[in-house]
Amino acid sequence: MKKINAAQLRQMWFDFYKSKGHALIGSASLIPENDPTVLFTTAGMHPLVPYLLGQKHPQGTRLADVQKCVRTGDIEEVGDASHLTFFEMLGNWSLGDYFKKEMISWSYEFLTSEKYLGIDPEKLSVTVFAGDDDCPRDDESATYWENAGIPRKRIFFLPKEHNWWGPAGLTGPCGPDTEMFVDTGKPACSPECSPACSCGKYLEVWNDVFMQYNKTAEGTFEPLRQKNVDTGMGLERTIKTLQGVGSVYETDLFAPIISKIEELTGTKYGSDEATTKAIRVIADHIRTAVMIIGDDRGVLCSNVDQGYILRRLLRRAVRFIKQLGGEKGLLSKVAEVIINEYKEVYPELDRNSARVLGEIDAEEERFEKTITSGMKKFTAIRDHLVGDTIAGNTAFKLYDTYGFPIEMTVELAREAGLNVDMDGFDAAYEAHTAKSRAGAEQKFKCGLADHGEQTVKLHTATHLLHAALKRTLGDSDISQKGSNITEERLRFDFNFPRPLSPEEIKSVEAAVNEAIEAKVDVACEEMTLDEAKAAGAEAHFDSKYGERVKVYTIGKYSKEVCGGPHVANTGELGHFRITKEQSSSAGIRRIKAILE
Repeated sequence: MKKINAAQLRQMWFDFYKSKGHALIGSASLIPENDPTVLFTTAGMHPLVPYLLGQKHPQGTRLADVQKCVRTGDIEEVGDASHLTFFEMLGNWSLGDYFKKEMISWSYEFLTSEKYLGIDPEKLSVTVFAGDDDCPRDDESATYWENAGIPRKRIFFLPKEHNWWGPAGLTGPCGPDTEMFVDTGKPACSPECSPACSCGKYLEVWNDVFMQYNKTAEGTFEPLRQKNVDTGMGLERTIKTLQGVGSVYETDLFAPIISKIEELTGTKYGSDEATTKAIRVIADHIRTAVMIIGDDRGVLCSNVDQGYILRRLLRRAVRFIKQLGGEKGLLSKVAEVIINEYKEVYPELDRNSARVLGEIDAEEERFEKTITSGMKKFTAIRDHLVGDTIAGNTAFKLYDTYGFPIEMTVELAREAGLNVDMDGFDAAYEAHTAKSRAGAEQKFKCGLADHGEQTVKLHTATHLLHAALKRTLGDSDISQKGSNITEERLRFDFNFPRPLSPEEIKSVEAAVNEAIEAKVDVACEEMTLDEAKAAGAEAHFDSKYGERVKVYTIGKYSKEVCGGPHVANTGELGHFRITKEQSSSAGIRRIKAILE
């Protein structure tokens, strides 16, 4: 295998798929614009859901990208050799174009060709769907793999739990996948050893999803009219494999970050288990925080939604900096290194660097005050304790309500000759984590990704609201900073320095309802982004668009670049009413509204 670095892998990916007739698209925002089902973009497919469902993409039917992703379900696991909260996903897409034959042939070529990854074909194994009562065995993919050069003995048929991509909700596009693995050289755990094992012999490097069925409300699987390909190769995991190191943290991606942490704290990665874990946590969490804040749709710390996740990451990083003996103010110095390392790949980090560094310093300062209040609470608990053990629920309240790290509670208790009921703490923590995990990755159960009739109406209403705010408040610099749309209501964030008056809210409502009552057709045109801007269209998230974009025009009321979907005529919307106007974060206001 070639020992290539991350920059080389990204470029190889683009070069390869460009040679196969793919349009190269930029990474979408980490903060989903029109998908309230998740807090963050957790996979490459999320920004492309409308096109996988049949909408026409402005750049055609063959696409390739490197998508920024954040997954937060396992924050507490970060610190081991593999877990990350931020990662980059290399993806390519066929929107009703090529299918299994071409994709499997190209997968084999990219993996084994000396021009690309140069993996020894003898080290490759693949898995395909074994079939069940719902859908047949994927012999087609197995045949294409055998034709490419993988012998039958290294083609494993596995059940749905291993080789099936399910719909985002209870219904929708789905289908079998085929996964590619590199043999690490470890001995087989048993005669039945396969890529389904967790023994470490097989390491997954790529996944090709073949969306060929639609799961109906009745639970049946019907063939899709538009068959798609959706692939994903994790950049960090692949680089680890190619560089032959034992952890993602030992790749070139993390080397400068870890070096800076060592310099600032006077510690050494690998010197002992506790130090290594602390350095990994700091490196991962600050990298993710930089990506979240530095995104053009970035958020700041808060006690809800994305802001809460960001706060957890930064405060956990502070805790581990303290564990290493670091001084206050070091996190932003680590962040500077990350911005410098990634600014060529993601220029928004350079554009937004002041916001990134300022927010990290501010949150560290806020956490210092939290620690102070937590100490007061701990002292009160200690002084009034009956017995010699702090209850698990009490310790968890210190952790959850006051942000007081459990390690500090245990350490202070030990110094006072007390114990902490860790079993009780773990039980309380697990109950909390189960709720948080369900809410973090699946915040809402319905949204724009499902294209429900009412959701589409509310999405169109956000365009009218955006335009009405500009006209009513007389501020052409107002721009959308986020939206979150369910069947019940829309939520729209925009930059503005003060609360809206009751009269201004009524004027905004009236402006939206004027457009609705006018029963204006919603027109869609395709053009270049430059043409769209020249035509006066709003386009605030340039990085997520390609060379050609869709522009939705609603009469004299609104003209905006958007991926859709929308109603055909504003007369379909009903009566628009604002239910709440409030602060979202510094300089950002939030409107919630409904259609009656």
